[in-house]
Amino acid sequence: MLSKVSSVWYVDTPDPPAVLRTDPDPDPAAAYALARQLHPDLEVEPTAVVTLGETDGSDAGAVYIGSYPGITLLCSSYAARVQPTAIPELLVRPLAEEHTYLVSFDLEYGWGSFAHWERGELRRAFSSTRLNILQDHGLPHIWERPHWAGEHPILWNPGDLPDPLVLPFDPPGFADSANHEWLGFRYFPLAPAEGGDAAGTRDHTRPVDPEGIRVCGFRLRPREDGADAPEPPQPLHNRIAHERKGLLSWLRGHEAAVSAEQ
Repeated sequence: MLSKVSSVWYVDTPDPPAVLRTDPDPDPAAAYALARQLHPDLEVEPTAVVTLGETDGSDAGAVYIGSYPGITLLCSSYAARVQPTAIPELLVRPLAEEHTYLVSFDLEYGWGSFAHWERGELRRAFSSTRLNILQDHGLPHIWERPHWAGEHPILWNPGDLPDPLVLPFDPPGFADSANHEWLGFRYFPLAPAEGGDAAGTRDHTRPVDPEGIRVCGFRLRPREDGADAPEPPQPLHNRIAHERKGLLSWLRGHEAAVSAEQ
């Protein structure tokens, strides 16, 4: 099971799970073109085709892209933002797609976020830890109701003493439900007793295996001819490490503060 996900999905098909169930091979030429489009000031070096399960939280020096019929998946540390709407504008709609979905979470820190843009216009964005809502933009969707109602609470270990102000849901699971609503599969299915589907799909057809989805890997390096490199339309790469470090530092610091209070 993936413990970290940092993903942006560009969707033009009305039935994403139907595409993903076919185990499509990613288009390497389209993936390479998008990687270069998003990193005009860097050398983009193709590496290998890997599965989504092998990405597990992409680092700042790599990016993974899967280009399939009607769907493009970007696995990048760009998406690991405390505020999902802070992703660079270039990432919101690079392909003139109908929908853009961001889904990110980190199980270790109990953090999750999701966002939806329609034709480049923000519709919904949410991010939180178990104690703090970091961003809440737009009206909640109907599928969110069970989480806010406490039907999918955090499963604490025996002996744990949770903070009385803890949110009524587990943020990674909340983000995973957004993924299920928009893309038709879960990274970690809800237990049937909690109203989930053991297969993690909308119906009982062949399930999507998220860890088996194939993506093209690319290594990002500074240009050797840096002096002649074109100016990027959006400063992407020089903010990745800072944003990722900032997120984890914030989570670690908040976790330490909570522990001290207890």
